[in-house]
Amino acid sequence: MGRKLPLAKSQAPRTACAPGLLRTGVVEKSGEVLAPAALTERVSWAADLVSGMATALLAEHWNAVDVDVLASGQDADGRSLPSHAWMALRRLGWITGPPHGVRVNDRIVRMAQEQSGRTLRSAKWRADLIAAVLRTWPGAPGKRTAQEWDAMRAAVADGQLLPSNVVKSRTRQITTFARKNHRVPVDVFELEPPPRMARTLLLSACDGQQATIERTDSPGHAILRLQLPTRPDPSSHRDWVWVACPVLLPPTVPDSAVLHLPTLRIHQGRVRVDLAYTHAVPKAARSGHTIALGVDWGLNTLLSAGAARLCDDGRITAPGAGAQFRAAGVLAKQHRLRRLSEHLHAKADRYRQLACGDETHPLAAKLAALSHEIGQVSSRRSNLNSALSWAAARWAVDQAVAAGASVIYIEDLRSMEASGMGRTMNTRFSQQVRGQIVDRLRHLAAEAGIAVVTVPARGTSRRCPQCLTPLRHRKAPDRPTVAGWKWAVCPDFECGWQGDRDQGAWRRIAARGLTHQARTVLVGSRRTMAIRSVVDSLDVRAVITPATATGQINRNDRSKTGPTRRRTTRPAPRRRRAPSPTGLTGPAGQRPEGHAHTDRIRPLRAAHRNQDVNAISTPALSHRPRGAALGAGFHLHAHATPPKWADPVPDDPPGRGFSMLTRDASRPL
Repeated sequence: MGRKLPLAKSQAPRTACAPGLLRTGVVEKSGEVLAPAALTERVSWAADLVSGMATALLAEHWNAVDVDVLASGQDADGRSLPSHAWMALRRLGWITGPPHGVRVNDRIVRMAQEQSGRTLRSAKWRADLIAAVLRTWPGAPGKRTAQEWDAMRAAVADGQLLPSNVVKSRTRQITTFARKNHRVPVDVFELEPPPRMARTLLLSACDGQQATIERTDSPGHAILRLQLPTRPDPSSHRDWVWVACPVLLPPTVPDSAVLHLPTLRIHQGRVRVDLAYTHAVPKAARSGHTIALGVDWGLNTLLSAGAARLCDDGRITAPGAGAQFRAAGVLAKQHRLRRLSEHLHAKADRYRQLACGDETHPLAAKLAALSHEIGQVSSRRSNLNSALSWAAARWAVDQAVAAGASVIYIEDLRSMEASGMGRTMNTRFSQQVRGQIVDRLRHLAAEAGIAVVTVPARGTSRRCPQCLTPLRHRKAPDRPTVAGWKWAVCPDFECGWQGDRDQGAWRRIAARGLTHQARTVLVGSRRTMAIRSVVDSLDVRAVITPATATGQINRNDRSKTGPTRRRTTRPAPRRRRAPSPTGLTGPAGQRPEGHAHTDRIRPLRAAHRNQDVNAISTPALSHRPRGAALGAGFHLHAHATPPKWADPVPDDPPGRGFSMLTRDASRPL
């Protein structure tokens, strides 16, 4: 919808998407009220028509020549193609239509062309990637050398920012094709068949002759009007009627937001609405930041974050001790579901080999049940990853808001891969939902006008945040002679810094971002902010000045300022001195109901495990979270430090050996 959003100079437009549900509809001509099942059926008929036309159009142009023509952005006469996919396809003469005897309006054809055009445009990136992998095919596909990695990244646009796991997955895909066909594929169009088109209605490709959306007088409500068929094979325009559907807007949609035509899809027998809206948010700046939040990735400690301040004289200080978002229990469940999914897929593949495509085979029923179970496990994994990513992103944004930071610097791990820690640990590192967390982080930070900038991760955990001396990594602070990776110690005696490896990393990330903020650029079509390279002259200044050098140590004055509070000389008894009166049914001497037993050890909850800011030695007894046994769910296994920075804990002065902060990370700072 062509609506203009009024903006101030300090504001920027932000387009987001909110989920919704169509529960009922009213046929405007007859006044008939459609039940949820009837509305779902009519939307499904329209989606089938669109999906069928889009599938036929995509299969016709699924080749390298047509994809290159569409991606070039010019037609045969040299004119620029429109940005809308359906308009570009019509300019090129790529048309489609409904089956014989079916009558649809032009807007239904537009949705099919828009859906197939978007798919063809997205295939260009995959085609270029597969072509680059084939041109730089390594001698050993399972393990590339450093020179082969450099050659492959040089053959792809923005190859330095390409995740390594994407290249490895494409390499395995080509290897599987070569094993079956005894040759490598020519391009991605031989390697992959045309993708299946989703049964959706892209109403954004239409105008007021097909669908409209307007707010009602009641706040939080809107009316979606659209044309739907009255039969699965409409033969004339009389078989299309206008239906008005009330839409309940989620509370995340502001009252001043401009609503756009949504996308309708069928999910679990209901009509789901993906409602796009645009509203004004504070404009995020690329540079000029004085307070930044540095975020470092971890394994069980998923995120470690802290604030850094750029002073007027150019020094960088850390006003707080940092915080952590620990999700060991959630990640453990995630890995259990991953192993279960791998087992079910292997079993299904074996059944499929034994059945040989015979639907009457005795294993066909078991294969169908196994496929349903695989879908259920995949849904559980997706829901768990989504909940974890939203929780971690919200926590990081809350930390930035509480610290007054205007930018979040997070390390970019796309060009790095997990290796050297064993097959299990490498898989656990690679399966983390870092991409989802960054997307959610950008989404939530935009509401507060906070910029999210990715920073190169090279060397952030290897050097001291205060003097850039290479750190010595130990297993724990109470085991200084045992080599490890969790605890970091600076060998420079004059510096004396030591701490958790992740706590030192977020300091380095924040300091590197503040010194390189003038080199922040916009990357890709999404215009995301990133610092793409590190300059040595700037990185030398990316150090955290200790609190002793700035005079920021604020020790509480413990001198007496008033009379001492009177303390009772009679302590409270641990238990009753005399038994309670005998009840009618209970034994003599029974204590009243509700009195806690003094001889019972309270079981440890999952939040009380050894997950402090500082690393310690591995406990002798294995830990079993109480929440896992009782089925407490997600929130008992995700522990976050509250975002309170009012009274920061200063760093210890140097020269005190292996000092440990005694503060509990689960309590406020």
